[in-house]
Amino acid sequence: QVQLVESGGGSVRPGESLRLSCAVSGFRLDDYSIGWFRQSPGKEREGVSCIVKSLDPEYLDSAEGRFTVSKDYAKNTIYLQMDGLQPEDTGNYYCAADQSPVPCVVWLPRPYGMTYRGEGTLVTVSS
Repeated sequence: QVQLVESGGGSVRPGESLRLSCAVSGFRLDDYSIGWFRQSPGKEREGVSCIVKSLDPEYLDSAEGRFTVSKDYAKNTIYLQMDGLQPEDTGNYYCAADQSPVPCVVWLPRPYGMTYRGEGTLVTVSS
């Protein structure tokens, strides 16, 4: 059974960092496409990062250079390291996964369609 469990959210000030975790079960990290997306009240869902199986991750333009995805195969966990956080990064962050290769260039601007997702973790960036 596939499960995704996010953690690591919190409240930080602008410029600070957070590392989100997505612990997965039911599949191996490199066998699935995995994405992170965020959603805030009144805003469209926004893809933050997307990684197709064992390929290099791709990022939302505004996240490029600030956010980094990494995998811990021993823990079957994927991380989203977020540096230089800004108020516009505030939102609920979710990880999602699908067994099929997902075209990241399509998924990032409209992060829908992956079969599995977690319950999310809240990130608040405020001074």
